Amino acid sequence: MELHLNRVDYMQVGVTSQKTMRLLPALGKKATQKVAIADHDGVITCFGMKKGEAVPVFKTLPAQKISRLDLGGAAGTPQEKIFVCSGSEVRAFTKKGKQFLTFEANLTESINAMHVAGSDLFVCASYIYNHYCDCKDQNYYLSGDKINDITCLSTKNLSRPVPVLACQDRVLRVLQGSELAYDIEVPGPPTVLELYNKDGGIVTHSSTGEEILYGTADGKIGLVQINEASAVSKWEIDNEKKKGGVLCIESYDIVGDGVSDILVGRDDGTVEVYGFDSSSEPTLQFEHVLSESVTSIQGGCVGKESYDEVLTATYTGWVTGLTTETQKAEAGPGDEVKMSKETQSKVAALRAELDQLQVKVLQGREKYQQTSQSSVAVSAVPVFSVNDKFTLCQDDASYSLTLEVQTAIDNLLLQSDVPIDLLDVDKNSAVVSFSECDSEPNGNFLLATYRCQANTTRLELKVRSIEGQYGTLQAYITPRLQPKTCQVRQYQIKPLSLHQRTHSIDQDRPMNRLSLVGQCSFAEIHSWVVFCLPEVPEKTPAGESITFYFHNTFLGTQLEATYSKGEGHFKSDNISTISILSDVISKEATKRKINLNISYDINDESVSYTLKMIHPKLESQLFLAKKVQLIDALKELQVHEGNADFLIPEYRSILDESADLLEEYKKQPAHLERLYGMITDLFIDKFKFKGQNVKTKVSSLLQILDNYDLISLLDFFNEA
Repeated sequence: MELHLNRVDYMQVGVTSQKTMRLLPALGKKATQKVAIADHDGVITCFGMKKGEAVPVFKTLPAQKISRLDLGGAAGTPQEKIFVCSGSEVRAFTKKGKQFLTFEANLTESINAMHVAGSDLFVCASYIYNHYCDCKDQNYYLSGDKINDITCLSTKNLSRPVPVLACQDRVLRVLQGSELAYDIEVPGPPTVLELYNKDGGIVTHSSTGEEILYGTADGKIGLVQINEASAVSKWEIDNEKKKGGVLCIESYDIVGDGVSDILVGRDDGTVEVYGFDSSSEPTLQFEHVLSESVTSIQGGCVGKESYDEVLTATYTGWVTGLTTETQKAEAGPGDEVKMSKETQSKVAALRAELDQLQVKVLQGREKYQQTSQSSVAVSAVPVFSVNDKFTLCQDDASYSLTLEVQTAIDNLLLQSDVPIDLLDVDKNSAVVSFSECDSEPNGNFLLATYRCQANTTRLELKVRSIEGQYGTLQAYITPRLQPKTCQVRQYQIKPLSLHQRTHSIDQDRPMNRLSLVGQCSFAEIHSWVVFCLPEVPEKTPAGESITFYFHNTFLGTQLEATYSKGEGHFKSDNISTISILSDVISKEATKRKINLNISYDINDESVSYTLKMIHPKLESQLFLAKKVQLIDALKELQVHEGNADFLIPEYRSILDESADLLEEYKKQPAHLERLYGMITDLFIDKFKFKGQNVKTKVSSLLQILDNYDLISLLDFFNEA
């Protein structure tokens, strides 16, 4: 079934956080619903729609930034009380705007996730979970990694409320009181959780109420069924089209077939509706792209009675509806289109508003001109908020840097003190220019300026780093504001930057071992691991020892890190990974004047194993480079001869696919050099552990790579 939805913009508030907009329950069967939304200015706005106009119900005064908004109420009654959290404080309002609760949770960190169920309040700061019942402390849990979201199951099938935490280390943690009952591994870092098939907080008959929807930072969606002692994964949707990460998810029957559909909002502005046709797995029914990230999504009836819609809130505070109501009338040539009185009054109101705005802008300009010439006026730097994300993409082993600003971006300057490649991004329409930089004395390897087109508020870039080279990438963001102002954001590029956390590794591979023993605390070793590897929680883990598993997104090699007080053990099938860890950790230990005994156990078989893993990548890149080299010559022949019929089929196919081949080659700059560099490092590292310096033989190695053959390369490694 085709779903047609039409966009309607309702109003704009301040900058919003994730999950800060909710629809209040409807009073009648198909009556319109009120919208409650909270922003970074600390203002809660509740409004309804009347004759196409947004009519405010109430609006609170500015206060501290609000990070979450949820609805609550006594069990079995409509969930229409509005709960918000800002800092470590939770406040609650009636649907008319009367404040009836202020509760200080006394947490050292700000609350970033909250769930309300009856008299139970569940709040989470970065690593801490707290459960309060009637504002009295009940349960407490310290998570091993950052908590991104929380939801709670409470149904007849379960004997107690079951809180579920979405944690950054790719697991959902299911709690029992203050203890961990069990955890569920998910395919990416979960960013959002939502109960499936709920109706205003009351679970509907078609579900047992134990099903939870989750969305991940890398754009995957899934459904898990939670039981008392274990969980079952029902389905998973992969992010094949490389859309943005999931920020909000909701279940609502927008199609009207009696089965709840899944509404998804992503950080690249994509809004999706997944429906269930005949299969038990959802299929995409509708997609719409907004110009900025979608922070909240709800299903309900807002604009007009009996017309369902998908309501979204974006980062800069726009509340937008995608409604089932038709918004435009079609007419053929010569047909007369009659405007309804409602539409006529709407157009008149818009024109009046435009005139008012133009007058305001003129007055503002005049005032600015006067103050800029005044000798006593003080220039104030305008404050603007930046929403940024720097994440490793598993598919192409690159880092995605997403920057979102509440006003239009004028330009962006990127500076790096480590060698990195900038990759092409299809969504990015900014003009990039590179400046020459002196890398030797100043350690400045990249200076690139992105000049943005008008009204660009969101920019996405991709960079690829080289393992073993670490430092800082800096982004200088200049928006179109007067007076000119700029914000700097810094991103750490770690020594093993292309490694990603994973749940387990293949223990049967040939492994190299690195052991460190010395007078160092658990916290010190943990700080070195945090310094070397991404996706490791900053906080020292609880307990005596810890084990982390990683895989290299570029090569597919793996790493196991186990450490406790006074000792650390690292295993990897890539000798270069062990070499980088050894160099960086010994350097950090020397800085702190800590004496470490470092021992190695090198497995020669691992080198040929790694080379065999690189082989398919290297072969396809060489093949691609060869084809690209032939394109110009073949095109010249084609022009000279008038057609390409005389060419052999292989060359004809190269000509036919020339655009795709060039596109693929352009997407992966320096890919071949990167692989050559990895093989060279592998060669040097293999003999470094044997105490031999083979840098003089590198030129012979490069000759073999130019006439590449796996067997001759393996022979060279063994004979050298």
